[in-house]
Amino acid sequence: MARVTAKKKTKKVVAKKAVAKVPAARKESAKKPVLQGGWIDAGKGYAVTLDGDKLVARNAKGQKLGSVPKEIKDSDAAEQLGALKDWLVQHARECAATVDSWMLRSLPVPRATLQQVWDDPAWRAPLENAVVFAAPGGVPDYRRGGFFRGVDAKKGVGVVDVDGETTWLLDADQIVIPHPILIPELDAWRELATQLAIAQGIQQLLRETHARPGALEPGATSVTAYSDGKFTMLMAAIGKTRSLGYRVRGGYAACAVWEGGAVTEARYWIGADSPDSETYTGDLSWVDGRERLIKLADVGPVAYSEGVRMASAIYAARVVDKEAAS
Repeated sequence: MARVTAKKKTKKVVAKKAVAKVPAARKESAKKPVLQGGWIDAGKGYAVTLDGDKLVARNAKGQKLGSVPKEIKDSDAAEQLGALKDWLVQHARECAATVDSWMLRSLPVPRATLQQVWDDPAWRAPLENAVVFAAPGGVPDYRRGGFFRGVDAKKGVGVVDVDGETTWLLDADQIVIPHPILIPELDAWRELATQLAIAQGIQQLLRETHARPGALEPGATSVTAYSDGKFTMLMAAIGKTRSLGYRVRGGYAACAVWEGGAVTEARYWIGADSPDSETYTGDLSWVDGRERLIKLADVGPVAYSEGVRMASAIYAARVVDKEAAS
């Protein structure tokens, strides 16, 4: 089973990479002295720093200004902080996307990896309060888990379990952040999150899930519930698909999922005519890595859920006939 590894994201690494992104012509700005409290000397008695993602300045008396003077906004120190802010924003996006991919693939994550990244706020934001389970040998143990609250080299992985009790998974050398369709007693976890006002940094418990029906027609290969959705222009269907983060190719909206050691792709027909022509959606189906159609009975739970989630979201943007709706 695949393993996940993350590079160390220490404060020193962050600072080093941020400065490396400053244009060569501005390298002298890196020599500006860093004053107490993270303020950087901007010259003429002013100092600047970042308050979240906002540039702020103070004068020689140490008073924070309501606005940053133009000459200070254009200073080398301000540009250096601007480069740092841009890097931090991109870094946060990459961390969130990585944790999201761990969840979508239900990958086992080494405890050592969590220890390396936990002190970085960009990693902590998507990790904190994710529902995790111990995964000895890479196999999830759904009896031992909870909302992820921290990690300690000696104590193990700290969680709040389904009973609302704080506990440590001492022997958990690996954990998984499972896709919600795989979480036993999902409704109980959702209810507990509401009771404790727990907010997640990734869309896990609040993610829309769709279980594969128990009764299927023998040999069925497609879902027709989202067919015949009308769009006045194909470009509107394409735009909606892309805005939701899905790919468009060959007339299909596509969503690839890695599950059970293989890639399964959900495909939902949205049309392939002229972009300004009227179009109607078609069936939803799944193919394997060799483009072979998969029977619904053989589609994995995550691939099925994510495929229906894609189709339903696109279908919801269709043109609804007012007379039919009434």
